[in-house]
This record gives sequence, structure tokens and C-alpha cells, in this order.
Amino acid sequence: MLKKFVIITAGGKGSRMHSATPKQFLLIKNKPVLYHTINSFYKYDKSINIIVTLPKEYITLWKKLCKKYKIKIKHTVVNGGNTRFNSVKNALNTIKNAGIIAVHDGVRPFVSEKLIKSAFNCAIKNGNAIPVTSPNESLREKIGNVNVAVDRKNFFLVQTPQCFKSEILKKAYEQNFSASFTDDATVVEQLGYKIFMVEGERENIKITTPLDLEIAKGIFKNRR
Repeated sequence: MLKKFVIITAGGKGSRMHSATPKQFLLIKNKPVLYHTINSFYKYDKSINIIVTLPKEYITLWKKLCKKYKIKIKHTVVNGGNTRFNSVKNALNTIKNAGIIAVHDGVRPFVSEKLIKSAFNCAIKNGNAIPVTSPNESLREKIGNVNVAVDRKNFFLVQTPQCFKSEILKKAYEQNFSASFTDDATVVEQLGYKIFMVEGERENIKITTPLDLEIAKGIFKNRR
């Protein structure tokens, strides 16, 4: 049976949140956002290996929050790097066994067990998987000094968890960092791999602004 890992990236100070508290530590239903994210993967598979990347200056704070809010789900904390790329690379260095590795945003707490399962299963079959959703609104593309309408059916919004066979992801992260690496899929794609998509979820939002936080509270309330 393939081992399963998830790297949860929880870096950044959340400047767009306009809060002194980093966004991953803000509370929803009396628990930090990061806890809810970790718990989503724990509910999916209690044997999954959970690795959390945090800026070095936040690790002590997170340990205090775990104690304060009685967070007992087993997970490993790794120093995050200056970029998301470096954070994932640091986490990969702690994984010694082969398996399937998911990489997920620490501020996407509402990912469902169904979506996690779908992404892992696709990666087992095809080597990788990323969840996507279709845009609801019309799109226009800026080309030089003009802009033109484009067919939204040809475009997708990319989410996490992004899942990969461990040997593929580790090989991809041996590359030097490039500004074109916007997520793990673009890192793997650089090696020539075809990226496979699975259907994402509207509720799988990334909490980065005060409005996102209010929406998240509403989602949590409705789920309860």
C-alpha cells in the first residue's frame, strides 16, 4: 500500500488580511484556521503523514496554540523558506519513503474528503493531479494596449491539494527556482510532465482577505 503524505504550507504574514495575527492562526469556530486544514486530511486518512511548513518565527507560537486549543493531531513542523518553493523543498527533504505527496495551502480549511480522495486516486493512476474549477464570470485578456474577450471554457482556476508521485515531485524540486513557478504543478510541468486535472470545489476557498474570512465563517456555520 502506497504511503500518503501531505505538505501543508502555512507561510506568509497575511498582509492582505490587515490583521496583526497571521491568517493561518485566525480563529474559526474557536480553533485556528490551520487546525481545520490539518483536521481535513486527518479525517480523510488517520495514517497520513502530515508535514506543516511555517516561518521560523511562528513555530513557537504554533506550539503554544496547539497547547492552548488542545490540538493533538500528530504532525511534523518544518522551517519554511523565503518562498513557497523553498518551503516545499524543505518539507520534501524530510520524506524518505516513496508514496504519493499532496501539497496544500494552510488557509484552505474546507477541502473535503471527497476531493482529497479524488486527487490522490488520480495521482496514483496518472502520476499527478490538480483540482480546478471553471470561472463563472466573463474573461478578457490584455494584449498590448488592447483587451479582447476570451472563451472562459478554455480556462480554469487552480486549487490545492496538488498530488504527485514522490519520485516525480522530488525530481522536480531539484530544479533551481524560477519566477514562473506559481505552484507545484508548474514546477513539475517544467520537466515535461503532462498535468492531470480533477474537479475542484467552490467551497475550497483560500482565506487571504477579511471578506474571505467572513465567507469561511458562513461556510463553517452551514456545514455544522
